Amino acid sequence: MLVFSDLHRDEELAEQLVERSREVDVVVGAGDYATMRRGLDDIIATLSAIDAPTVLVPGNAETDTELWQACAGWRSAQVLHGQAARLDGADIFGLGGAVPPTPFPWSYDLSEEATAAKLESCPPGAVLVVHSPPKGYLDEAHGRHLGSRAVLAAIESKRPALVVCGHIHQCWGREAAIGTTPVVNVGPEGRIFEV
Repeated sequence: MLVFSDLHRDEELAEQLVERSREVDVVVGAGDYATMRRGLDDIIATLSAIDAPTVLVPGNAETDTELWQACAGWRSAQVLHGQAARLDGADIFGLGGAVPPTPFPWSYDLSEEATAAKLESCPPGAVLVVHSPPKGYLDEAHGRHLGSRAVLAAIESKRPALVVCGHIHQCWGREAAIGTTPVVNVGPEGRIFEV
C-alpha cells in the first residue's frame, strides 16, 4: 500500500507517486491535494494516471464535494469521507477535513462532535485514513498539539491496523503508536506499507 498526504499541487511529487504506484496493490491519499481550495483539478488529473485501486480522503484544502467532482473521471479511485471500502482484502475507512476547526476562512473543517459521529461506523481493525492526526500524536506545531480528540478516541476503541494522517506539516514522516496501532503522518513523498 502506497500512502501519502499533503501534495498541495506539487506536480513533480505527484508524478513520482504515479511511478511508484506501479509497485503496489493499493494507493491511499490522506488529503490536501489542492492549496487553499485552488488547483485541485490539475493535481487530480496528474494523479489519475494511477491504475491501482486508490482511496482518497479530502483534506482541509478541498471539500469532500470538490474532491468527488475532481475524481469523477478517475475510474480506479474512490473518495471516502465517513465511509469504508474493501480493497485487496483490507477494510479502509476514510474521513477528511481539519479536526478541530482551523482559523482559516478557506479551510474545510469538521467539529469534534461531527467527527466522532462519522467515526462510529469505522470497522474495528480497518486501515483508518484521516487527514487530521489524533490529539497528542504527530500533531505538534509551534509548541501546540493540534490533533483531534475524536480521532484519538476512535483509534483507542476501534484499534485500526494502521492509521494514516497528514495535515501537520511539521510532523511529516514521523511515526507513533497508540496501543498496538501504528500511526504515521506520512507527508507528500509517500511511503509503502504492508497491511
